[in-house]
Amino acid sequence: MAIYIYQREEWPNFRWDLAVLAGRLANVRNRQGLLFGRMSALGFQMRDEATLEVLTEDVQKSSEIEGERLDRLQIRSSVARRLGMNDTGLVPLDRNVDGVVEMMLDATQRYDKPLTESRLFGWHAALFPTGYSGRSRITVGGWREDEKGPMLVVSGSLGQEYVHYMAPEADKIEREMSTFISWFESGEKIDPVLKAALAHLWFVTIHPFDDGNGRIARAIADLLLARSENSSRRFYSMSGQILKERKVYYETLEQTQKGDLDITPWMVWFLECLNRAIIGAESVLEGVLAKSRFWDSIRDVSLNPRQKLMLGNVLEGFECKLTNAKWAKIAKCSSDTALRDLQDLVTKGILIVDPAGGRSTSYSLVSV
Repeated sequence: MAIYIYQREEWPNFRWDLAVLAGRLANVRNRQGLLFGRMSALGFQMRDEATLEVLTEDVQKSSEIEGERLDRLQIRSSVARRLGMNDTGLVPLDRNVDGVVEMMLDATQRYDKPLTESRLFGWHAALFPTGYSGRSRITVGGWREDEKGPMLVVSGSLGQEYVHYMAPEADKIEREMSTFISWFESGEKIDPVLKAALAHLWFVTIHPFDDGNGRIARAIADLLLARSENSSRRFYSMSGQILKERKVYYETLEQTQKGDLDITPWMVWFLECLNRAIIGAESVLEGVLAKSRFWDSIRDVSLNPRQKLMLGNVLEGFECKLTNAKWAKIAKCSSDTALRDLQDLVTKGILIVDPAGGRSTSYSLVSV
Protein backbone atom coordinates (compact mmCIF):
# COMPACT_ATOMS: atom_id res chain seq x y z
CA MET A 1 0.00 0.00 0.00
CA ALA A 2 1.35 3.43 -0.96
CA ILE A 3 2.52 5.87 1.70
CA TYR A 4 1.42 9.39 0.83
CA ILE A 5 3.31 12.53 1.78
CA TYR A 6 0.73 13.60 4.35
CA GLN A 7 1.29 10.27 6.17
CA ARG A 8 5.01 10.90 6.68
CA GLU A 9 6.31 12.01 10.08
CA GLU A 10 7.86 15.19 8.70
CA TRP A 11 4.58 16.38 7.12
CA PRO A 12 4.05 19.22 6.29
CA ASN A 13 7.71 20.30 6.35
CA PHE A 14 8.15 20.59 2.60
CA ARG A 15 11.60 21.15 1.15
CA TRP A 16 13.08 21.83 -2.27
CA ASP A 17 16.42 22.49 -3.91
CA LEU A 18 16.54 26.25 -4.41
CA ALA A 19 19.64 25.92 -6.61
CA VAL A 20 17.55 23.89 -9.07
CA LEU A 21 14.70 26.41 -8.98
CA ALA A 22 16.63 29.69 -8.95
CA GLY A 23 17.18 30.03 -12.70
CA ARG A 24 13.60 29.02 -13.52
CA LEU A 25 12.19 31.43 -10.95
CA ALA A 26 14.34 34.28 -12.32
CA ASN A 27 13.12 33.49 -15.83
CA VAL A 28 9.46 33.61 -14.72
CA ARG A 29 10.00 36.87 -12.83
CA ASN A 30 11.70 38.41 -15.85
CA ARG A 31 8.86 37.37 -18.17
CA GLN A 32 6.27 38.73 -15.74
CA GLY A 33 8.01 42.09 -15.81
CA LEU A 34 8.33 42.17 -19.58
CA LEU A 35 4.67 41.22 -20.08
CA PHE A 36 3.38 43.85 -17.65
CA GLY A 37 5.65 46.43 -19.24
CA ARG A 38 4.30 45.66 -22.68
CA MET A 39 0.71 45.70 -21.48
CA SER A 40 1.25 48.99 -19.66
CA ALA A 41 2.20 50.55 -22.98
CA LEU A 42 -1.29 49.81 -24.30
CA GLY A 43 -4.27 52.08 -23.75
CA PHE A 44 -6.49 51.66 -20.69
CA GLN A 45 -9.32 50.18 -22.74
CA MET A 46 -7.08 47.54 -24.33
CA ARG A 47 -5.64 46.55 -20.96
CA ASP A 48 -9.21 46.08 -19.73
CA GLU A 49 -9.98 43.97 -22.79
CA ALA A 50 -6.89 41.82 -22.19
CA THR A 51 -7.88 41.31 -18.55
CA LEU A 52 -11.42 40.39 -19.59
CA GLU A 53 -10.10 37.91 -22.15
CA VAL A 54 -7.69 36.23 -19.72
CA LEU A 55 -10.19 35.97 -16.85
CA THR A 56 -12.70 34.43 -19.26
CA GLU A 57 -10.05 31.95 -20.38
CA ASP A 58 -9.06 31.15 -16.80
CA VAL A 59 -12.62 30.36 -15.68
CA GLN A 60 -13.38 28.32 -18.80
CA LYS A 61 -10.18 26.25 -18.74
CA SER A 62 -10.18 25.66 -14.99
CA SER A 63 -13.63 24.09 -15.35
CA GLU A 64 -12.57 22.07 -18.40
CA ILE A 65 -9.74 20.50 -16.40
CA GLU A 66 -12.49 18.99 -14.24
CA GLY A 67 -14.46 17.86 -17.31
CA GLU A 68 -17.06 20.63 -17.11
CA ARG A 69 -17.70 22.78 -20.18
CA LEU A 70 -19.11 26.24 -19.50
CA ASP A 71 -20.42 28.61 -22.14
CA ARG A 72 -17.63 31.06 -22.98
CA LEU A 73 -19.98 33.90 -23.84
CA GLN A 74 -21.75 33.55 -20.50
CA ILE A 75 -18.41 33.56 -18.68
CA ARG A 76 -17.31 36.69 -20.49
CA SER A 77 -20.61 38.41 -19.77
CA SER A 78 -20.38 37.54 -16.08
CA VAL A 79 -16.80 38.82 -15.83
CA ALA A 80 -17.67 42.02 -17.71
CA ARG A 81 -20.68 42.73 -15.50
CA ARG A 82 -18.76 42.15 -12.29
CA LEU A 83 -15.88 44.37 -13.40
CA GLY A 84 -18.26 47.09 -14.61
CA MET A 85 -17.07 46.83 -18.20
CA ASN A 86 -19.22 47.97 -21.11
CA ASP A 87 -19.02 44.78 -23.16
CA THR A 88 -20.88 44.39 -26.46
CA GLY A 89 -21.50 40.68 -26.00
CA LEU A 90 -23.51 40.57 -22.77
CA VAL A 91 -25.83 37.55 -22.63
CA PRO A 92 -28.12 35.95 -19.99
CA LEU A 93 -26.29 33.88 -17.37
CA ASP A 94 -26.66 30.49 -15.69
CA ARG A 95 -26.09 30.76 -11.95
CA ASN A 96 -23.40 28.05 -11.98
CA VAL A 97 -21.37 30.16 -14.43
CA ASP A 98 -21.79 33.26 -12.29
CA GLY A 99 -20.64 31.30 -9.24
CA VAL A 100 -17.35 30.19 -10.79
CA VAL A 101 -16.70 33.75 -11.96
CA GLU A 102 -17.53 35.09 -8.49
CA MET A 103 -14.88 32.83 -6.93
CA MET A 104 -12.19 33.61 -9.50
CA LEU A 105 -12.72 37.37 -9.33
CA ASP A 106 -12.73 37.35 -5.55
CA ALA A 107 -9.35 35.58 -5.66
CA THR A 108 -7.72 37.84 -8.23
CA GLN A 109 -9.37 41.22 -7.65
CA ARG A 110 -9.11 40.98 -3.85
CA TYR A 111 -5.71 39.31 -3.80
CA ASP A 112 -4.57 41.54 -0.93
CA LYS A 113 -7.30 40.26 1.39
CA PRO A 114 -6.48 37.40 3.77
CA LEU A 115 -7.42 33.81 2.96
CA THR A 116 -9.71 32.53 5.70
CA GLU A 117 -11.87 29.51 6.35
CA SER A 118 -15.04 31.55 5.76
CA ARG A 119 -13.65 32.88 2.48
CA LEU A 120 -12.94 29.36 1.26
CA PHE A 121 -16.44 28.28 2.32
CA GLY A 122 -17.85 31.21 0.35
CA TRP A 123 -15.93 30.15 -2.76
CA HIS A 124 -17.21 26.61 -2.40
CA ALA A 125 -20.81 27.76 -1.97
CA ALA A 126 -20.46 29.91 -5.09
CA LEU A 127 -19.29 26.88 -7.09
CA PHE A 128 -22.26 24.76 -6.00
CA PRO A 129 -25.23 27.12 -5.53
CA THR A 130 -27.79 24.31 -5.63
CA GLY A 131 -26.04 22.09 -3.10
CA TYR A 132 -25.48 19.46 -5.77
CA SER A 133 -22.52 18.29 -7.79
CA GLY A 134 -24.11 16.72 -10.83
CA ARG A 135 -26.86 14.55 -9.37
CA SER A 136 -25.18 14.06 -6.01
CA ARG A 137 -25.94 16.16 -2.98
CA ILE A 138 -22.74 17.35 -1.32
CA THR A 139 -21.67 19.29 1.76
CA VAL A 140 -21.49 22.90 0.58
CA GLY A 141 -19.60 25.61 2.42
CA GLY A 142 -18.11 23.08 4.83
CA TRP A 143 -15.38 20.46 4.96
CA ARG A 144 -16.16 17.01 3.55
CA GLU A 145 -17.34 14.26 5.87
CA ASP A 146 -16.53 11.16 3.77
CA GLU A 147 -19.95 9.61 4.34
CA LYS A 148 -19.51 7.56 1.16
CA GLY A 149 -15.97 6.42 1.91
CA PRO A 150 -12.44 7.80 1.50
CA MET A 151 -11.84 10.75 -0.82
CA LEU A 152 -10.09 9.47 -3.95
CA VAL A 153 -8.44 12.00 -6.24
CA VAL A 154 -9.21 10.93 -9.79
CA SER A 155 -9.05 12.14 -13.37
CA GLY A 156 -10.81 10.94 -16.50
CA SER A 157 -14.40 10.79 -17.64
CA LEU A 158 -17.22 8.99 -15.82
CA GLY A 159 -16.65 5.25 -15.96
CA GLN A 160 -13.01 5.69 -16.97
CA GLU A 161 -11.65 7.34 -13.84
CA TYR A 162 -8.03 6.85 -12.86
CA VAL A 163 -7.19 7.06 -9.15
CA HIS A 164 -4.08 9.15 -8.46
CA TYR A 165 -4.08 9.04 -4.67
CA MET A 166 -6.26 8.99 -1.56
CA ALA A 167 -6.69 12.23 0.40
CA PRO A 168 -6.43 12.51 4.22
CA GLU A 169 -9.35 11.25 6.31
CA ALA A 170 -12.20 13.67 6.96
CA ASP A 171 -11.57 13.85 10.72
CA LYS A 172 -8.13 15.37 10.02
CA ILE A 173 -9.26 18.12 7.68
CA GLU A 174 -10.07 20.83 10.21
CA ARG A 175 -6.61 20.58 11.76
CA GLU A 176 -4.89 20.30 8.38
CA MET A 177 -6.68 23.34 6.96
CA SER A 178 -6.00 25.38 10.08
CA THR A 179 -2.28 24.69 9.61
CA PHE A 180 -2.49 25.51 5.90
CA ILE A 181 -4.34 28.82 6.39
CA SER A 182 -1.97 29.90 9.17
CA TRP A 183 1.02 29.23 6.91
CA PHE A 184 -0.68 30.96 3.97
CA GLU A 185 -1.04 34.24 5.84
CA SER A 186 2.20 33.98 7.80
CA GLY A 187 5.07 36.36 7.18
CA GLU A 188 7.34 33.56 6.03
CA LYS A 189 9.93 34.88 3.59
CA ILE A 190 9.27 32.99 0.39
CA ASP A 191 8.82 34.33 -3.12
CA PRO A 192 5.06 34.54 -3.86
CA VAL A 193 5.54 32.55 -7.09
CA LEU A 194 7.10 29.67 -5.15
CA LYS A 195 4.39 30.08 -2.54
CA ALA A 196 1.75 29.75 -5.30
CA ALA A 197 3.30 26.45 -6.38
CA LEU A 198 3.43 25.12 -2.83
CA ALA A 199 -0.07 26.34 -1.90
CA HIS A 200 -1.58 24.65 -4.95
CA LEU A 201 0.07 21.34 -4.04
CA TRP A 202 -0.67 21.58 -0.33
CA PHE A 203 -4.36 22.40 -0.77
CA VAL A 204 -4.99 19.76 -3.41
CA THR A 205 -3.23 17.20 -1.19
CA ILE A 206 -5.67 17.87 1.66
CA HIS A 207 -8.64 17.95 -0.77
CA PRO A 208 -10.91 19.37 1.94
CA PHE A 209 -14.18 19.59 -0.01
CA ASP A 210 -16.52 17.01 -1.51
CA ASP A 211 -15.95 18.58 -4.94
CA GLY A 212 -14.37 21.66 -6.50
CA ASN A 213 -10.94 21.17 -4.92
CA GLY A 214 -9.01 21.53 -8.17
CA ARG A 215 -10.72 24.78 -9.13
CA ILE A 216 -10.22 26.24 -5.68
CA ALA A 217 -6.56 25.15 -5.64
CA ARG A 218 -6.04 27.00 -8.92
CA ALA A 219 -7.86 30.07 -7.57
CA ILE A 220 -5.54 30.02 -4.55
CA ALA A 221 -2.53 29.87 -6.85
CA ASP A 222 -3.92 32.75 -8.94
CA LEU A 223 -4.40 34.81 -5.78
CA LEU A 224 -0.72 34.37 -4.91
CA LEU A 225 0.38 35.07 -8.47
CA ALA A 226 -1.59 38.34 -8.28
CA ARG A 227 0.26 39.10 -5.05
CA SER A 228 3.55 38.33 -6.79
CA GLU A 229 2.70 41.03 -9.36
CA ASN A 230 0.91 43.34 -6.90
CA SER A 231 -1.83 43.68 -9.50
CA SER A 232 -5.40 42.56 -10.04
CA ARG A 233 -4.92 42.68 -13.80
CA ARG A 234 -4.50 39.24 -15.34
CA PHE A 235 -2.65 38.94 -18.65
CA TYR A 236 -2.01 35.19 -18.74
CA SER A 237 -3.96 32.06 -17.81
CA MET A 238 -2.25 29.42 -15.68
CA SER A 239 -5.36 27.24 -15.87
CA GLY A 240 -5.30 27.42 -19.65
CA GLN A 241 -1.73 26.12 -19.68
CA ILE A 242 -2.48 23.40 -17.11
CA LEU A 243 -5.31 22.18 -19.35
CA LYS A 244 -2.84 21.84 -22.23
CA GLU A 245 -0.52 19.88 -19.94
CA ARG A 246 -3.22 18.03 -18.00
CA LYS A 247 -1.66 14.57 -18.42
CA VAL A 248 1.73 15.70 -17.11
CA TYR A 249 0.01 17.75 -14.40
CA TYR A 250 -1.74 14.69 -12.97
CA GLU A 251 1.34 12.49 -13.40
CA THR A 252 3.52 14.99 -11.53
CA LEU A 253 0.89 15.41 -8.83
CA GLU A 254 0.61 11.65 -8.35
CA GLN A 255 4.37 11.13 -8.20
CA THR A 256 4.67 13.92 -5.65
CA GLN A 257 1.95 12.43 -3.45
CA LYS A 258 3.77 9.10 -3.41
CA GLY A 259 7.20 10.59 -2.76
CA ASP A 260 8.78 12.22 0.26
CA LEU A 261 8.65 15.86 1.35
CA ASP A 262 11.25 16.91 -1.24
CA ILE A 263 8.90 18.49 -3.78
CA THR A 264 11.54 19.89 -6.13
CA PRO A 265 10.11 18.08 -9.21
CA TRP A 266 6.65 19.58 -8.56
CA MET A 267 8.10 23.06 -8.13
CA VAL A 268 10.11 22.68 -11.34
CA TRP A 269 7.02 21.63 -13.28
CA PHE A 270 4.94 24.49 -11.85
CA LEU A 271 7.55 27.13 -12.73
CA GLU A 272 8.02 25.78 -16.24
CA CYS A 273 4.25 25.56 -16.80
CA LEU A 274 3.85 29.13 -15.54
CA ASN A 275 6.62 30.29 -17.85
CA ARG A 276 4.84 28.71 -20.82
CA ALA A 277 1.57 30.35 -19.73
CA ILE A 278 3.22 33.77 -19.76
CA ILE A 279 4.74 33.10 -23.18
CA GLY A 280 1.25 32.12 -24.36
CA ALA A 281 -0.02 35.56 -23.40
CA GLU A 282 1.26 36.74 -26.78
CA SER A 283 -1.74 35.09 -28.41
CA VAL A 284 -4.07 36.90 -26.00
CA LEU A 285 -2.47 40.20 -26.90
CA GLU A 286 -2.76 39.47 -30.62
CA GLY A 287 -6.44 38.60 -30.18
CA VAL A 288 -7.09 41.86 -28.33
CA LEU A 289 -5.31 43.82 -31.06
CA ALA A 290 -7.26 42.00 -33.79
CA LYS A 291 -10.58 42.84 -32.15
CA SER A 292 -9.48 46.44 -31.70
CA ARG A 293 -8.60 46.64 -35.39
CA PHE A 294 -11.99 45.20 -36.33
CA TRP A 295 -14.03 47.66 -34.28
CA ASP A 296 -11.82 50.50 -35.49
CA SER A 297 -12.40 49.47 -39.10
CA ILE A 298 -16.19 49.82 -38.72
CA ARG A 299 -16.27 52.76 -36.28
CA ASP A 300 -18.13 54.91 -38.83
CA VAL A 301 -20.69 52.19 -39.69
CA SER A 302 -24.12 52.55 -38.12
CA LEU A 303 -25.03 49.42 -36.13
CA ASN A 304 -28.06 48.70 -33.96
CA PRO A 305 -27.63 47.16 -30.46
CA ARG A 306 -28.45 43.65 -31.70
CA GLN A 307 -25.76 43.84 -34.36
CA LYS A 308 -23.18 45.07 -31.86
CA LEU A 309 -24.13 42.25 -29.49
CA MET A 310 -23.87 39.54 -32.12
CA LEU A 311 -20.67 40.82 -33.71
CA GLY A 312 -19.14 40.89 -30.24
CA ASN A 313 -20.17 37.26 -29.75
CA VAL A 314 -18.68 36.24 -33.09
CA LEU A 315 -15.40 37.93 -32.18
CA GLU A 316 -15.38 35.98 -28.93
CA GLY A 317 -15.34 32.67 -30.77
CA PHE A 318 -19.05 31.93 -31.21
CA GLU A 319 -19.01 28.12 -31.16
CA CYS A 320 -21.89 27.49 -33.57
CA LYS A 321 -22.50 28.62 -37.12
CA LEU A 322 -24.04 32.06 -37.22
CA THR A 323 -27.53 31.48 -38.60
CA ASN A 324 -30.79 33.39 -38.69
CA ALA A 325 -32.21 31.12 -35.97
CA LYS A 326 -29.22 31.59 -33.68
CA TRP A 327 -29.33 35.34 -34.18
CA ALA A 328 -33.04 35.49 -33.31
CA LYS A 329 -32.57 33.35 -30.19
CA ILE A 330 -29.56 35.18 -28.73
CA ALA A 331 -30.62 38.68 -29.74
CA LYS A 332 -34.19 37.93 -28.58
CA CYS A 333 -35.88 39.13 -31.74
CA SER A 334 -38.13 37.71 -34.46
CA SER A 335 -36.77 35.66 -37.35
CA ASP A 336 -37.67 38.47 -39.77
CA THR A 337 -35.76 41.02 -37.68
CA ALA A 338 -32.76 38.70 -37.47
CA LEU A 339 -32.76 38.27 -41.24
CA ARG A 340 -32.86 42.04 -41.78
CA ASP A 341 -29.96 42.50 -39.37
CA LEU A 342 -27.90 39.85 -41.17
CA GLN A 343 -28.63 41.12 -44.65
CA ASP A 344 -27.79 44.65 -43.56
CA LEU A 345 -24.36 43.49 -42.35
CA VAL A 346 -23.80 41.63 -45.63
CA THR A 347 -24.69 44.79 -47.56
CA LYS A 348 -22.26 46.79 -45.44
CA GLY A 349 -19.47 44.31 -46.18
CA ILE A 350 -19.08 43.09 -42.59
CA LEU A 351 -20.53 39.59 -43.06
CA ILE A 352 -20.49 37.19 -45.99
CA VAL A 353 -22.88 34.34 -46.74
CA ASP A 354 -21.18 30.98 -46.38
CA PRO A 355 -21.18 28.71 -49.45
CA ALA A 356 -23.91 26.38 -48.19
CA GLY A 357 -27.30 27.98 -48.85
CA GLY A 358 -30.98 27.21 -48.37
CA ARG A 359 -32.15 26.21 -44.90
CA SER A 360 -28.54 25.86 -43.76
CA THR A 361 -27.57 29.44 -44.65
CA SER A 362 -24.88 30.71 -42.30
CA TYR A 363 -22.72 33.80 -42.11
CA SER A 364 -19.11 34.65 -41.32
CA LEU A 365 -17.09 37.79 -40.74
CA VAL A 366 -15.36 39.13 -43.81
CA SER A 367 -12.24 39.65 -41.68
CA VAL A 368 -11.23 39.97 -38.05
